Amino acid sequence: MRWRRNRWPERIPRPKARRLTEKEKSTILAAMTRAVVASPVLSYLGVQVRALRGRFYLERELKEEGKPATEILGRITPLAAAKGTLLLEVERRSGSWHEVAEGSAQKLIKVVASDTKGKFHGLGSVDKVLRKAKKGLHRLPVRRVGKYKFVYSDTGAVCTAQDALFHYFRLPLDVIAEPSAWYSYHRVPQIVETSRDRTRVLVWFSAASMTGSFGGTCLYAQRDGSWGAYPIKPSESGSILTAEAWLVKRRWKAWC
Repeated sequence: MRWRRNRWPERIPRPKARRLTEKEKSTILAAMTRAVVASPVLSYLGVQVRALRGRFYLERELKEEGKPATEILGRITPLAAAKGTLLLEVERRSGSWHEVAEGSAQKLIKVVASDTKGKFHGLGSVDKVLRKAKKGLHRLPVRRVGKYKFVYSDTGAVCTAQDALFHYFRLPLDVIAEPSAWYSYHRVPQIVETSRDRTRVLVWFSAASMTGSFGGTCLYAQRDGSWGAYPIKPSESGSILTAEAWLVKRRWKAWC
């Protein structure tokens, strides 16, 4: 009996980067910067474009336990095969980059700004509505319909959870984007409970796979005038009451 060798698919070579002139680099950098400024979400999040070793990196500054840290949202590479075409990638793990899209500088920044799946921030629905309104970060009137459904007062269009958190509950965008790891796993947020004074919102983040659904619960809470996002231990996430009691015992230290 002869054993057949497994024939693995050939590895697709990574696209080769094109070396830019200083003029080309400046032109692309300026175009990306303008596109970032045109996005209400990216502008608020403090996203900046940095040129480094022939590529462009989309970065934002974070504060982790009082210390500044840099988060890399993605990188953009000029392609040698097609002049003027750029490649947008996102880092899955350290040193491992995943291709997202190809196109011009403006197109790729728009891809980042309109992200609703969590590859970059998950706030694309908010960005789309704010761009259309052309009022910057001005919050739009939203009304509640039923228990946990929210719609725009002017159009009747249904809000996403992110839309409701921003416009109705008035959370800052950077707080809505937490927990960022759950967004990166493509978990979809759903509001499951709110407090009457709008200072507590319990949100279930879920994702479906071949093996079933899974997720986690986050309590968005306003304390001393400031909003925070607190992932909750599964056994304590049944309601706002149990979640907050658990956080108080832990001196508001979230579940990791």
